[in-house]
Amino acid sequence: MKNTLKTFIIFGIALMIFSCNKLPSNKSSLTGFIFNDKKYGNFVKGNIQNYQKPPLGMVLIEGGSFTMGRVQDDVMFDWNTTPKKNQVNSFFMDEAEVTNIEYSLYVQYIKDVFPPSEEKYKYIYSSVLPDTLSWGGTLTNPGILHEEYFRNPAYADYPVVGVSWLQANEYCKWRTNLINLKTLIDRGYIKNIFEKDSISNFFDTEVFLADNTKLFNGDSTIYKKGAPVRNNLKRRENRKQNNSFKGRKINKGDGILIHRFRLPTEAEWEYAAKFNIQDREYNIIRGRKKYPWKEKYTRSSQKKYKGDQLANFKQGLGDYSGVPGWSSDGAAIPNKVKSYPPNGFGLYDMSGNVSEWVADVYRPIIDNQANDFNYFRGNIFHKKMIDPDGNLVYAANNEKEITIYDTLPNGKIKPRDLPGLIKVIPITKDDAIYRANYALYNNTNIGDGDMKSSRFFYVNEDEFASKASMYNSPKGPTRKRDTITGKDILVNDAKKRTTLISDNTRVYKGGSWSDREYWLDPAQRRYLPEYMATNYIGFRCVSDKLGPMSTSKKTARNTSR
Repeated sequence: MKNTLKTFIIFGIALMIFSCNKLPSNKSSLTGFIFNDKKYGNFVKGNIQNYQKPPLGMVLIEGGSFTMGRVQDDVMFDWNTTPKKNQVNSFFMDEAEVTNIEYSLYVQYIKDVFPPSEEKYKYIYSSVLPDTLSWGGTLTNPGILHEEYFRNPAYADYPVVGVSWLQANEYCKWRTNLINLKTLIDRGYIKNIFEKDSISNFFDTEVFLADNTKLFNGDSTIYKKGAPVRNNLKRRENRKQNNSFKGRKINKGDGILIHRFRLPTEAEWEYAAKFNIQDREYNIIRGRKKYPWKEKYTRSSQKKYKGDQLANFKQGLGDYSGVPGWSSDGAAIPNKVKSYPPNGFGLYDMSGNVSEWVADVYRPIIDNQANDFNYFRGNIFHKKMIDPDGNLVYAANNEKEITIYDTLPNGKIKPRDLPGLIKVIPITKDDAIYRANYALYNNTNIGDGDMKSSRFFYVNEDEFASKASMYNSPKGPTRKRDTITGKDILVNDAKKRTTLISDNTRVYKGGSWSDREYWLDPAQRRYLPEYMATNYIGFRCVSDKLGPMSTSKKTARNTSR
């Protein structure tokens, strides 16, 4: 008994010695320097765990290879999507479309930060409102949908519609900033600004990282000195990281701030929609996947739900839901999100209910020379604007500066930059002169016969617009002087045009409540100008997954042999 006790004591002492001598996780394995330690210069090592968990409302889409493009039911014989094998990196995606209540939070927040009663913010609030007049038509009775669909609590969990691509894109940016603001408040780095009426709620992640004095009316008391930063690290490591924030501000390297939300690319959306756990090689890699669900048809074959429709779509002429008393799909208009079974990734309504905006600029085909890794058309490369003194330039940064607005071709007004944001400008010829990956700042029309084949390397965008273009699409309104009133007026493009395809035309995917079954195929693609909104197009957000493609810890690659 004594020998056993003695053995345990020796073993315990040895374990304690081993634990003390073990290299801490925040120690450099190449130099021996301790990260997040004031004695060693307070060099930063962040917590990667914050980027491995899906953000709220999202699921992990593990990347892989698949066949992008339609291979079935090309009844129009336009070969709109050439089948092409493509690799998609891992990312996080919303389980369902953004709902009315979630978008309403965005609208209310913008109204609070930029009150329309102030002249300098006059058109900002109206620029984010959904187009409720998208309900109805010349020979259709919309009822009260144009008044109630967006704001009535009965439709709170229904997908938001009447939102243009431009508005959806701005929502993604706002979502990034609001989550980061809440994270900083929850971790105790910033006081709860929502409890103070005199403090502006405007927050932007890039501005915070560049110069946080530009936020909250310059009130430095908002930031807590040496505030505790709670995280999931062990207690000892947590204490060291808390101390590391004393006397300095948070930066990207700390791993606290989430990276940006955005619209999915067309490749990402199609890959996520096609996924099925069973027969993944046949369905995904070879491209023989017609629906987001496992079934070959639109009705369920499971015994319990046999005959039920698996999506919300138009059954036929004058048939949006089915006969009274027994509904085919449960809705004549968009239905509540998550009303139908998810696909293999856990995503709801990837076909049916509403179509969804994706990030890509539309072109009729995906050419054979397209990148086979994370394919995307629409790259525009910018850099932050810096004044002659080397300082960042901010939009409408003081009372004297005014907000610049753009008038869209449909007459709607939107701010070019929200007040307080860091201004960006296109990269110049000097920025790209020795680059091997791109040579132009605007790559939306690369390789389609105009900019790439031009002898002009970089010119003013307005000047280039007068050059020949492959697509004879309508141009935006131009400002001219009225000869009668002497005032400047906007005049629409009156020239004969042959197509809607332009650098401002965006792809939308998936069938909607008003579409026939043909459009439920995830590979189908259609397009609209980015400033237009309809009652059948919504959107969902994605966020890139950083680090390993999968969250699985046990793989053959990291198992010692």
